[in-house]
Order: sequence, then C-alpha cells, then structure tokens
Amino acid sequence: MTMQILSEIQLRDIMKPDTALIDAVAEGFRMMAMGAVVMPDILRLDIPERGEVDVKTAYVKGVESFAVKISSGFFGNTALGLPSLSGMMVLLSAETGVTKAVLLDNGYLTDIRTAAAGGVAARTLSRSDSHIAAIYGAGLQARLQLEALTLVRPITEVRLWARRSEQGKETAAWCERTYGIPVRPCDDPREAARGADILVTTTPATTPVLMRDWIEPGQHITAMGSDAEFKNELDPWIITEASLYAADSLRQTARLGELHHALKAGLTVEPSRSTELGAILNGSHAGRRAPEDVTVADLTGTGVQDTVIATMVCERWRKSMMKTGKDQ
Repeated sequence: MTMQILSEIQLRDIMKPDTALIDAVAEGFRMMAMGAVVMPDILRLDIPERGEVDVKTAYVKGVESFAVKISSGFFGNTALGLPSLSGMMVLLSAETGVTKAVLLDNGYLTDIRTAAAGGVAARTLSRSDSHIAAIYGAGLQARLQLEALTLVRPITEVRLWARRSEQGKETAAWCERTYGIPVRPCDDPREAARGADILVTTTPATTPVLMRDWIEPGQHITAMGSDAEFKNELDPWIITEASLYAADSLRQTARLGELHHALKAGLTVEPSRSTELGAILNGSHAGRRAPEDVTVADLTGTGVQDTVIATMVCERWRKSMMKTGKDQ
C-alpha cells in the first residue's frame, strides 16, 4: 500500500462524529487501563501571547499502525476569520515505522475525537435517563460536544452559556436548528446548571466557569477544556467533593487537567473515588453507584484517541477505494 495524503475535504467526507467513533475511543481508553498502550507525555510548545502546539502519540498493542499528531491552538484566530485549531496527523506502521498516511485535517480529526471522548464520558458516567444538558462555551467544541451527547443520551433540552453573549446566542440558535432540540442561551452560568443532568465545559478558561455550590445531586460534569497547566474550568472543590472522579489519563490530568488545580490547591481525592474511564469500561471499577451520585470526567486529550481515529480513517478510506476499484 502506497502512502496516502488525505485532505481535510476528504477526511470530512470519510469521518463524522458517530457511535462507531465513540465505541472506538471507548475501546482505546479500555486498552489504556489494561496496560496495552504505550503513550508518552504530551510535548507542548507555548507561543507567548499567541497560542500553543501539542504533539501527541500512542501505540496500542495489537493495532498495526500508530499516529503522531501535531495540533495547534491559537485562540486569537477567530478575530482574523481563521479557525482556532489546526494541525495534522501522520500514521505509521507499527511493524516497520514506515509512513502509511498523512492526514491534513487542519484540526478536524482532533475536534471530533475530542467530542467522541465526551460521548464516552457521558455514556459511562451520567444517568441513562439524563435529558437536560448545560453547555459552557460557544465555540466549535460546544457544538460537537452537544452532538456527541445526542448520540448517547435522550437529550430534549439544552442550556448554553458563553462569556460573549452574542456568540452564545448565535451558537444556541445554530444548535437548535441543527439538532432539532430547544437550546436556550443563558446569561447566568449558575442558571444554566440549575436542574441540568449533564454539564459540559468547553472553554479555554483560566479561572473556573463552574462553581461547587451550583452542583446538584445526580449531575454529571465533563470538563474538556483544561489541557494545559494554566487552564482551569472547574472550581477545584468540585473534584474533591465528587462521588466519582474519572480521568482520561490520571497521570496526565494530575499534570495539566482539572485534577492538577485541585492538587495545587492542597486538596485531595480519595483513591476509592478516583479512577480512569478505561477502568470503568473494563469492569475493574464500578463507576456510578447511585442516581444521586455526582460524577466528573476530566478530559485532557490523549494520544490513544489520535491513533484510534487515524486508524479508522485509513481503514474507511481503504474500503472505499476497494468498492470503487481504485488503486491504493
């Protein structure tokens, strides 16, 4: 098979958020918990006052390929009419190290694999009857996280809060049109949380947008914006007081996730109430025990997600080429 170079347009046609992707990311987390993944720490380059570049990778035992992903986040880009995220993935053979594909996704695959992880978290930790969602943030990830929720829970009502009210209203209107669900923009972040079953924070905030005294019994919280030491979306007390805290990678969240801020504040999380999503998925941890439990998922983004989605893309591309009879 010759090396493939796939453009963002091709990748958008091949891969969209769906339950198959959510299942695949869940399997990646499960393999991590089983010790079947080799995943080094994230390499991050900070560009002062502009943005950051992350390099992530992971090898999954038994998978014939692995991905190396370069992802940039420059949040001032929106004012320039440019997407805030960009990047690419390179898929290499796990047997020979030979490059199999270059995926010029401009951040698209990162966006949807991040949303898929949110779907895994909600499906694993929230109550099965959860139907009211509160979304914090108004960017692309807010839209994608809501889409992922609709794939795993019977969402019938959404509240959306954003620091910039006009952007929040615009995103709420878009989501309502696209998903056919009532989406109400909220000026008060506490109002958005009141009575919600699932709360998802999708911001690059450096100070909490969700506070401990807003949290109600039975709620599930997914925080996915804190992927650097200086980012912080949750009041640290939410972490330590939760019935269950689940990380995508505990080693990673202790270094740069919401857990990092709880530890930095001198708070502790009891080991019995702390685990990884993969441990729940493989049955080594019970997960949510009661309807009134408050659960928290701390998602910092893992290299295993990149290997999973890059492998899926190339497999789908190969099958599509076989169907059309084209050479690969």
